[in-house]
Amino acid sequence: MARETSGAASVTSTDVARLAGVSRATVSFVLNNTQGHRVSDGTRARVLAAAENLGYVPHAAARSLRAGRSDLVLLPASVSAIGSLVSGWVDDLQGELDRHGYTTVLHTGRFPDAESAARAWAELRPAAVLVLNGDRITGEAGDILRRAGVRGLLAVAAHPVDGMHTVVFDHGRVGEVAVEHLIARGRSRIGVVMPQERGLDAFGRPRLAGAERVAARHTATVEPLELAYTRESAAALAARWRDLGLDGVFAFNDEYAALLMHALRSEGIAVPDEVAVVGCDDLVPSALQQPPLTTVRLHLPPVATIADTLHALVEEATAPEVPRVEAELVHRLSS
Repeated sequence: MARETSGAASVTSTDVARLAGVSRATVSFVLNNTQGHRVSDGTRARVLAAAENLGYVPHAAARSLRAGRSDLVLLPASVSAIGSLVSGWVDDLQGELDRHGYTTVLHTGRFPDAESAARAWAELRPAAVLVLNGDRITGEAGDILRRAGVRGLLAVAAHPVDGMHTVVFDHGRVGEVAVEHLIARGRSRIGVVMPQERGLDAFGRPRLAGAERVAARHTATVEPLELAYTRESAAALAARWRDLGLDGVFAFNDEYAALLMHALRSEGIAVPDEVAVVGCDDLVPSALQQPPLTTVRLHLPPVATIADTLHALVEEATAPEVPRVEAELVHRLSS
């Protein structure tokens, strides 16, 4: 008969203190690198060795209570909505926030409205919240976070968000830049890809609106094109391309543009002779496509600037303005 075993008890700072022969306070000073408390090199080495031997991991919530503030920076975002460009930017941002002593946490929950989202974020009591899709944030949501003690509130949005520090990023301008270029290249029947993946409509809709604003000022038309990021979806769209009668397409970003170009090539549709293609993000593979992909380059704020801004908001409740995100057309052979 198999012997029934119970789960192992968790290791505590008391266990570390007992093994190292020191007080729990000394363990806390060493493992939290507390300034102003002198601990000898020998004692520090014994504590670190005991913690490693026991596999002890400090309790983040308890540390925050002792310090009187959290060290969490919450980053609400849909994983599918981040994309290659922003995911690399977020990775670099995590390193810069770590330099300030913060831990970055990605929050991917779904919520019916901004206030429900803010209440869920507030439950974690973060030091700061960086909202990449700030256009959906409201002043009421900001109030909920502030009442929960969140000091660093930074939103990336097309327009200033009431009560929050804002990095201006107008996705409508991305659509404008792409379609202005297509029209200048003589294209007048333009498709705009609307990704079907979760979370991307928050960026796709304003990009479509920007494209429509430009088309309305010219003798051009814009047609939304639903596209999932799959070979099957791209092949289905390419198969009916000639029936659509489109001579240009803004494909949301470089990844969707590359997917669509390959599908168009399989249908014998020449780029750019029959259809000009524009992407966005200027990813490294963009220039390696055949033909090289025209794209909209986004000048994102340096991650060090964002990290410094969040830290200043947490510490001082104020920070300098952050430069807006600019969109620049990079012309290559696909258009």
